[in-house]
Amino acid sequence: MSEIFLLRNRLIPGLNQFKVYLENDGFATWKKAVTSLKPEDMVNEVKASGLRGRGGAGFPTGLKWSFLPNTIWPHYVVANADESEPGTFKDRELLEFNPYQFLEGLMLASYAVRAQAAYIYFRGEFWQIAQKFDERIAELTAAGLLGDHLFGTDYSLRVYTHLGAGAYICGEETALLESLEGKMGQPRLRPPFPAVYGLFGMPTVINNVETLTNLPIIFGKGVPYFRSQGTEKSPGTKIFSLSGRVNKPGNYELPLGTTFRELIYTHGEGILNGAKIKAIMPAGASSALIPATEAALDTPMDYESVPTLGCALGSASVMILDETTNASDLVNDTVHFFAHESCGKCTPCREGTFWMSRIVDRIASGKGKKEDIDLLESVAGQIQNKCLCALGEFSIVAVQSAIKNFRADFDARVES
Repeated sequence: MSEIFLLRNRLIPGLNQFKVYLENDGFATWKKAVTSLKPEDMVNEVKASGLRGRGGAGFPTGLKWSFLPNTIWPHYVVANADESEPGTFKDRELLEFNPYQFLEGLMLASYAVRAQAAYIYFRGEFWQIAQKFDERIAELTAAGLLGDHLFGTDYSLRVYTHLGAGAYICGEETALLESLEGKMGQPRLRPPFPAVYGLFGMPTVINNVETLTNLPIIFGKGVPYFRSQGTEKSPGTKIFSLSGRVNKPGNYELPLGTTFRELIYTHGEGILNGAKIKAIMPAGASSALIPATEAALDTPMDYESVPTLGCALGSASVMILDETTNASDLVNDTVHFFAHESCGKCTPCREGTFWMSRIVDRIASGKGKKEDIDLLESVAGQIQNKCLCALGEFSIVAVQSAIKNFRADFDARVES
């Protein structure tokens, strides 16, 4: 039977209230960690859990923590709450309805890497959520769960919030750090990596909201319990944000390794109006359009299996297209999104997304020609593997896969 690690708010009414969270063993793991656990043992425990980053990359969390050098101080922890990927809305539910489990996870991560200051970077549109978090942080400080000399020990921790300005690029961790430091939100050259040279030039761990929300489960109930869900290489549960042409869109917490078919037809209750499914985008606007073959539908949603379809699992924002959807129309939307969100720092992304937007406009208006489809594919190829960060790469994934798998949709929009 599937366990619920993250969306516990659906089982426990009022879990976003401090009193209710405390009544359900809230912050007991935090106190245990600070008073009786060694930070290095906690890092090893997260390594043993196999927890992988839930923000998109799927990088092993414990390994990421272990990169911080113990010769450079201070250390920082930053929670990435800049949830901006179209089709992704999992972190928002956690922040609104299970905020204390996330905060406890952030605090546990801070202790594990010996950080005494942690930051939550919210996307600009989350200003109401950020305001509420300021109140919650004050509440935890008043209760003695944050502040100086916690539980009579030498350890101190402060948590701060920071609002972005609604820029998709600030979901990229180095652009996030630049913004957090008060600079323009643009990616940094790497190396050095944030683990060595991060916030304010110091070693920094950056984890996604969902990743951190798993930590009270791992430290509270143990590694075997956490690994009882999911697969050997992708353990635990994952929140899948299902949207598009389905009867029941929403967030579904399921074990990693659950098939697309189960998500779409059991939990999403199938396709609208009984239409035929056409394509799956496993990771929101930045992912490929995968033809919804029987084999694709039966593919396990985990970090090893989805790449066999030619796409990463990413943040697991699963968008569904049906037979009524023209793939070129969807590409028009994704291209304009990335052109708008490009920070402009590197030429291939800045110029490439602009020219792709001009071409898809011609195609969408009915004034395009067949050679425009080839030109679009050519421009996308000139962006590929030439950008400073992943945004440029993301901008072409839907373009290339749609032309490859659904060329007839583009042909139908252009002059013969």
